[in-house]
Amino acid sequence: MPSLALALALFLTSTAAPQPAAPPPAATSAPIDARTRAAIEAVAYDYVDGQLEGDPARVARALHPDLAKRAVAGAGPTSREVFPLRRMSADELIELTRQGALKTPKEQWNRSVRVLDVTGTAAVVRVETPWFVDYFHMGRFGERWLIVNALWFSKPQQPA
Repeated sequence: MPSLALALALFLTSTAAPQPAAPPPAATSAPIDARTRAAIEAVAYDYVDGQLEGDPARVARALHPDLAKRAVAGAGPTSREVFPLRRMSADELIELTRQGALKTPKEQWNRSVRVLDVTGTAAVVRVETPWFVDYFHMGRFGERWLIVNALWFSKPQQPA
């Protein structure tokens, strides 16, 4: 008899009229004050301009020491990862900057920084150059903002 009751319960729940979807939650973040926005933008510009200048100290001051920088990587023929990622640490990014990997004459700089959201001690920021787009998670440590996570996308380049 218990299996009959279970079957009946399953039947009734599977044939019940669908419930309307719950409304989306209301936005909870307040407008970003100018001082906070300027502090966050300054960190993002240290990151991007430091790379374009080849200034590792400027890049380093923008990064949390435990930075997690990642990019979605295409699965290659020998990849065993189902969801492959390229990973880079703060030290690796600083070293690439020291080597001048993205060093670019200032007249060719074309970059933008947009603060997308700030809630408490967390912020989300979008940085774009002709070569890449980065999405940052920043954290506020005391009065200092630092990049904690970065997900980047390398833009396809047109042949010269």
